[in-house]
Amino acid sequence: METHQVVVIGAGPGGYRAAFMAADLGLQVTLVDPQPNPGGVCLYRGCIPTKALLHLAKVKEEALKASAWGLTFEEPTIDRAKVKEWKESVVKQLTGGLGQLTKARKINYIKGWAEFEDANTLNISSYSGEGLREDQKIRFQHVIIATGAVPIKLPFISGYTSRIMDAERALELEFIPGHLLVIGGGYIGMESATIYKALGSRVSLVEATPGIMPTMDGELVKVFWKQNQNLFEETLFNTKVTGLKEENGKVFATMQTTDGQTIEREYDAVLLSIGMKPNTSTLALEKAGVLLDERGFIKADAQGRTNVPHIFAIGDVVGGMLLAHKASYQGRVAAEVIAGQKSAWDARAVPAVVYTEPEIATAGLSEKECQEQGISYRTVKFPWSASGRAVATGDPAGLTKLIIEDGTERVLGAGIVGKNAGDLISEAVLGIEMAARVSDIALTIHPHPTVSETIMEAAELYHGTPTHIAPPKKK
Repeated sequence: METHQVVVIGAGPGGYRAAFMAADLGLQVTLVDPQPNPGGVCLYRGCIPTKALLHLAKVKEEALKASAWGLTFEEPTIDRAKVKEWKESVVKQLTGGLGQLTKARKINYIKGWAEFEDANTLNISSYSGEGLREDQKIRFQHVIIATGAVPIKLPFISGYTSRIMDAERALELEFIPGHLLVIGGGYIGMESATIYKALGSRVSLVEATPGIMPTMDGELVKVFWKQNQNLFEETLFNTKVTGLKEENGKVFATMQTTDGQTIEREYDAVLLSIGMKPNTSTLALEKAGVLLDERGFIKADAQGRTNVPHIFAIGDVVGGMLLAHKASYQGRVAAEVIAGQKSAWDARAVPAVVYTEPEIATAGLSEKECQEQGISYRTVKFPWSASGRAVATGDPAGLTKLIIEDGTERVLGAGIVGKNAGDLISEAVLGIEMAARVSDIALTIHPHPTVSETIMEAAELYHGTPTHIAPPKKK
């Protein structure tokens, strides 16, 4: 039986990054994934197709908004088949490119599923071109588990259909429902609602908590919510779904409020976005002796190493922030450690972005985390209504916020809500990583007119010298 130097299970952003890095460092690499090319859920059924469809929603919204500026278009029409074809062409281009990069690095790519037989052996199941199942055993010196996470199902749902969907199934665009219920007001629910509203659906929301995106900075969410009062036909907060029944082309939902009221509604389709769980059920980790935490995520240290020293785990499968870029960073670290380099997870700030309109982006510590850690801090907030560029482009609804440590004046965290906030947050991430002081940002010349100036002006506000808003009253 051949012994493989490094086997990576799962070819999402974390897995293919780990495989590519290991190969670049001179290691012999095998990459195992069910898809024909690397990409994982992110490229095939998650990040990339979602952002492609959100771009369509943004273009439609801007076309409608332009009438207020004297530029009027006809009401946009939606060709569902063509939209789906375009979305799939984006996926094909990017995953195909990753396939070429895999070959260029001479990585042994196996299209199949991996299961542990013991701590040094994997059973790989794959299918031949004739559809026949083929099984093989391979031994390994090191393995990196990067199998990601899967959507949580409600207990009374046996499987997803074209009318009872998770976010992945919803991206198939099998049809455009007249009335869609989104279950879950987190970022996936908000992005999905934005897409289907743009495609022509009437959208309603049910959320178990008192408001949307409960883990996000409330000030940023407030700005978003003010701009999206028309996103939902109906919002049901403090409410849980207790039953779904598909019948005669409709979905009948039964819901229960926290005060005991029962609500029944009829929809054309339902989309569930209530969270994710680790994708480990088919790995037989117990045979390898790999330990899990109380939520089922794999326990791993700052180097990605599990309790079994030569078995590593990265990305969503280890919990924390379930983000592609975090997985990618961890994949690099694990590959470097296996190659003998001194490397570990030491990120001070992991950016998170909600790709709605307007976008919401955060990085570093939140106010809540500062309070929990006993850190004395101040916040400064610059409104986009005072940004010449934001007003000129018709996007004055935004806010840039910095969290500054008292005494040291270090930038601890940042939050931005507004158009393309996800592209702006990286400056704050770099500042946090470099332990920059607020003066470092304030004294950095930003091009005018740009929305990036709002970061500089927020920093200037800390010392009471902003240019485009009145300075605060001195105490």
